[in-house]
Amino acid sequence: MAEHRSMQRAALLDAARSLLSEGGTEALTFPALAERTGLARSSVYEYFRSRAAVVEELCEVDFPVWAADVSAAMERAETAEAKVEAYVRRQLELVGDRRHRAVVAISASELDAGAREKIRAAHGGLVAMIVEALGELGHAQPRLAAMLLQGVVDAAVRRIELGAAEEPAAIVEAAVSMALRGVRG
Repeated sequence: MAEHRSMQRAALLDAARSLLSEGGTEALTFPALAERTGLARSSVYEYFRSRAAVVEELCEVDFPVWAADVSAAMERAETAEAKVEAYVRRQLELVGDRRHRAVVAISASELDAGAREKIRAAHGGLVAMIVEALGELGHAQPRLAAMLLQGVVDAAVRRIELGAAEEPAAIVEAAVSMALRGVRG
């Protein structure tokens, strides 16, 4: 029974990722989740009490996977500057991934305070990954520099997600170039 519930929960989360990726937060509804998974709408409520609960669990499950991917890219880099490049480049390479698209859609939605706090904490963990490299580069306030660097990444993500006039590769290169020039001080 526990295995069945676990599989159903995973199917619901997978359906939620697809809905968020395809149609943003407006598409994430319990009737849509029920339709995608073949469950009765009332059964969806047995797994999640609200849409915010689905969002919170997606964040708990998906964000660490995404962050681990960014961290692994940074670990392969040999210098502090190369770590900064890997940090920016890998996040932007993940933009097309369904997990990333779901996190972006989640971040853009109107959520309750608990869900927003979990998202802030997850982003804080991502920003914390780059602080040490920025300190090695001589920044007097590496945490502030990390937050500003993440702002460049976030702006590039939005630009790619919006289907801007520029090719995604051009946006990635511009963001990497801007980040590297900025972290050099």
